[in-house]
Amino acid sequence: MAILLPTLFRPSHADLDAGARAQTVAPSSATSLAARLNWLRAGVLGANDGIVSVAAIVVGVAGAGGSTPAIVAAGTAGLVGGAISMALGEYVSVSSQSDSQRAMITKQKRKLHDNPAGELAALATLYEERGLAPATARQVALELTQKDVLKAHLSAELNIVEEDVANPWHAAAASALAFTLGAILPMLAILLLPEAIRVPVTFVAVLVALAATGALGAGLGGSRILRATVRVVLGGAAALGVTWLVGTLLGVAVF
Repeated sequence: MAILLPTLFRPSHADLDAGARAQTVAPSSATSLAARLNWLRAGVLGANDGIVSVAAIVVGVAGAGGSTPAIVAAGTAGLVGGAISMALGEYVSVSSQSDSQRAMITKQKRKLHDNPAGELAALATLYEERGLAPATARQVALELTQKDVLKAHLSAELNIVEEDVANPWHAAAASALAFTLGAILPMLAILLLPEAIRVPVTFVAVLVALAATGALGAGLGGSRILRATVRVVLGGAAALGVTWLVGTLLGVAVF
């Protein structure tokens, strides 16, 4: 987190030291917060996928005139298959990322072991490039090295917090759970409502849920909430409308 100083303010050495410490602590905290927000945003997107995917399946089968057991079978198959697919995709993605991060951590450990003085000088140079005076940069690098040398270098040079390296198994489980929770809504809506109103009410329930997840995802990502929400709702409405129409046409043609 950069510290902005008014142009008319001339800082003392004490101010520079305090600012330097704030700059060295902030990246680690920001990285940790960003990691948590990414997890939450991934959960929101997983739930969004579950809502749209399973809603499209059950609405399509209902449009084809499928019986309640057929809707249950199709929806359950979509839920299970989608959750597994999401989990596998997340596992592969996070495994690749964590493998890369762990390789960089191992490399940094080796560099610190082989050339500690050179790494200290490199860290001081890095803080000089960020605007600190040479003496202040050297002092900051030295103090951070004495506290936790690996953490200091990982945070400043690679923007990595070792404790935040994601576990692919946890990511896979979280993705599958998010998809499942999202898929439960259209399943319950289509199954618990009377046949005469279950499709339109499911449409409404799904679009409201998509609006909520779209707004939450946009808020976490820092984008415009209204635009993102409208985009998600329109996409969900199109998916439901197309699958219902296809199901209805197939129902008329086949049955």
